[in-house]
Amino acid sequence: MYYDIIMLGHVSKDVLVDHNGAESRLLGGAIVHSAISAAKAGARVLAITKTADEDAASVDFIRSGGADLIVGSSPATTSILNVFRTADHERRDTTLLSRAAPFTASDIPSDARAAVIDLAGLFVGELPDSLIKELAGRAKIAVDAQGLLRTAMPDGTMKFLDWKGKRELLPFVTWLKTDAAEAEFLTGLQDREAAARTLASWGAKEVMVTHNSEVIVLSEGKIYRAPFTPSNLSGRTGRGDTTFSSYLARRLTHGCGDAVAFAAALCSIKMEKPGPFSGTLEEVRARMERDSGPDRD
Repeated sequence: MYYDIIMLGHVSKDVLVDHNGAESRLLGGAIVHSAISAAKAGARVLAITKTADEDAASVDFIRSGGADLIVGSSPATTSILNVFRTADHERRDTTLLSRAAPFTASDIPSDARAAVIDLAGLFVGELPDSLIKELAGRAKIAVDAQGLLRTAMPDGTMKFLDWKGKRELLPFVTWLKTDAAEAEFLTGLQDREAAARTLASWGAKEVMVTHNSEVIVLSEGKIYRAPFTPSNLSGRTGRGDTTFSSYLARRLTHGCGDAVAFAAALCSIKMEKPGPFSGTLEEVRARMERDSGPDRD
């Protein structure tokens, strides 16, 4: 079976505590937003996740979002507590309450082929570093820095620790996604463009950096950018995952500038409503024209 994108990552039974103390619960995780966004962007997607047996049926909605789905069995389902410190959700404290089993290359069916394998991790160890080099022989690799940096301490609290394998493994990565804080943590540079150029100098072919105002991508020495323009932030959770996956889906058939504008437009619409992207391609095209204009690479 051929796919445009195969994605691996845990779903998470998220506990969200807003800055005002209000608590909510939902089934999230990078792969939820990523798989549905990429599928709705037109890609043929296979999402591979792991849950406890009693939670397996709860992820069926990924199929209704347009992606094929494999749910592996695990002793537990990943669960993460997110306590947001600011109204814009830019600052949060996270605690790993439980974790599903890590992935191995054998979790991808032997007859499944793809242009891209996206490692959509939530924390260090979920997708071992060894997978990057191992899977690079099967497809182009996309990876989110969150799963390379966010480390669970013995008490479950999550902290960013530097990625020891960055110099060795970035040459095997075609697409690297970071947010502004992750880019600074990896490189020591606050300037997002300078951080992207440093990450590219270490081997990543294209580097995406998201910020609350915009997304930038460095490709072949050139910076492409597009603004986020949501009318509200009720659907802020999943911003980076949505942007990256919709970019990957578009990038397979379009230039970098067009893919950046497409991803920013799609994610802007997504941020106006909680949950994964549920809009239409017509709405995305209209937002692209409004925000970026017709002149894109």
